Amino acid sequence: MDFLVLFLFYLASVLMGLVLICVCSKTHSLKGLARGGAQIFSCIIPECLQRAVHGLLHYLFHTRNHTFIVLHLVLQGMVYTEYTWEVFGYCQELELSLHYLLLPYLLLGVNLFFFTLTCGTNPVMFPKNVRCSTCDLRKPARSKHCSVCNWCVHRFDHHCVWVNNCIGAWNIRYFLIYVLTLTASAATVAIVSTTFLVHLVVMSDLYQETYIDDLGHLHVMDTVFLIQYLFLTFPRIVFMLGFVVVLSFLLGGYLLFVLYLAATNQTTNEWYRGDWAWCQRCPLVAWPPSAEPQVHRNIHSHGLRSNLQEIFLPAFPCHERKKQE
Repeated sequence: MDFLVLFLFYLASVLMGLVLICVCSKTHSLKGLARGGAQIFSCIIPECLQRAVHGLLHYLFHTRNHTFIVLHLVLQGMVYTEYTWEVFGYCQELELSLHYLLLPYLLLGVNLFFFTLTCGTNPVMFPKNVRCSTCDLRKPARSKHCSVCNWCVHRFDHHCVWVNNCIGAWNIRYFLIYVLTLTASAATVAIVSTTFLVHLVVMSDLYQETYIDDLGHLHVMDTVFLIQYLFLTFPRIVFMLGFVVVLSFLLGGYLLFVLYLAATNQTTNEWYRGDWAWCQRCPLVAWPPSAEPQVHRNIHSHGLRSNLQEIFLPAFPCHERKKQE
């Protein structure tokens, strides 16, 4: 059980660090900390290893490659292999509903379909050197040049390494459904696995059993000992369950965030670059004395219906409409 406690403590520390980085990523104090960390890194790590690490990070996050796509598919395949190999068979022996057990596979199929669309759909919409005949603007509003893909993306949201593609006006709807189905599939696998373990405990009356500790004292089965027993009996199932539970919470939080952006007609890039009033009022944030607090104003929101329509039914560029006429 000590291993589980240390693992959970380590996982909580990592998650807390990620949250702090997300909250403080725009502050000057974090930039100073990053510079200090880089200096320490350069002092204790050999130069050849530094170049190798920087080259690897540049390849992973600043060039288009299929590393994270392969990792995504491998992790998804491992989860569903374990689900099929053990959980599905055990649940059939317990006579759980077959429709209930097949739901994760249905979600997997839908998720892979929209994952493929997100990866393969061109998010640009506006080809190079095309001007609007009305305003004569070369670069449409809300577009941004992606340094990874090396093209300008209309309604640029972010570059997603997991799909090896930019998320923009033309594939944001596929990305939203992809994140939704990925969250639902992880949560469904977690629910089915938890149901199996609970049924097993109830049917075998494990919660009524007793055990003897190292001092020879007799104890009734408690929750901690029961989790340890299940981990030792079904290690792969419990480990998979812990992984998909954590993944469900992470994906669920991100899903709420992207749904909020969709409902308010914002992009991740616009949200990140905005000067948020709550950050500037925070006493833990070190802002320069000359910096004047500014309130972020969303000028693109036109009501929930119009905002969602812009995402799921994007307008075609004017040059394409003229060609069709």
